[in-house]
Amino acid sequence: MTASEMIVGLGDRRYRMERDWARLPPTMAWGFISQLAVDGLGRVHVLQRSDPPVLVFDADGSFAFSYGSGRIIDGHGISIDRRERVFVVDRDAHEIVAFDRDGNELFALGERGNPRFGAPFNHPTDVAVAPDGEIYVSDGYGNAHVHRFSAEGEHISTWGGAGEGEGLFMTPHAVWVLEDGRVLVVDRENERVQVFDREGKYLASWGGFFHPMDLYVDDRGMIFVTDQVPRIAMLKDDGVLAGRCRGAINGAHGLWGDRAGNLFLAELPPARVTKLARLAG
Repeated sequence: MTASEMIVGLGDRRYRMERDWARLPPTMAWGFISQLAVDGLGRVHVLQRSDPPVLVFDADGSFAFSYGSGRIIDGHGISIDRRERVFVVDRDAHEIVAFDRDGNELFALGERGNPRFGAPFNHPTDVAVAPDGEIYVSDGYGNAHVHRFSAEGEHISTWGGAGEGEGLFMTPHAVWVLEDGRVLVVDRENERVQVFDREGKYLASWGGFFHPMDLYVDDRGMIFVTDQVPRIAMLKDDGVLAGRCRGAINGAHGLWGDRAGNLFLAELPPARVTKLARLAG
């Protein structure tokens, strides 16, 4: 059996592992692949820490185009909202840059090149958009906070702080907003996912991870968390474990899914994009 023939399972679903799914042109080479996201056309936007920073692949894995060249210096997180806006986290520039799905810049949050301790931003990590358009940013390497913005980009509030107690973080590394408004934050060095309401009130902690890195929620409300075992866990929306697998051979720094139920992994070096192709039945 080869790696391309490996089958993994999460709950009631099975997936075929397709390594090296994203195919670069011969003239290009991968940098460090940090994270990825899928747009409404099924195209996979892959964020890497080199130039060009965002590489876009069609649904068959073929290279389509790139964007963000000269604009993003240290890409860490990428997210696509319901309006097909692509949010790119420029970690060491202390900025969030929004593009349309064709790579045209729309707006930015933060003060480029101006880190702010305790305030937006100081080496941010990830961004998520709530169903009503509010924007949430995990600010995780210099700060240990989550920042909440209006749909128009106005700063509303900040919560968190460095530590191990409830509501505190040791590298908030990823964020997602559920349909019911709960905010999930990957608290990597505390090895947990913390759950908050929209105002930042602590609700719960979910453990059982080894340095979790990213999370994704599918259309059923199932929550996928990747960690450094390496392993992918699938949770129900109350945090109850529903399945686990070793879907990433080298560990996935990021993951996302498409409307067909396939999962895509931003694998740690050696850099590659792995597709977990959902099998029928």
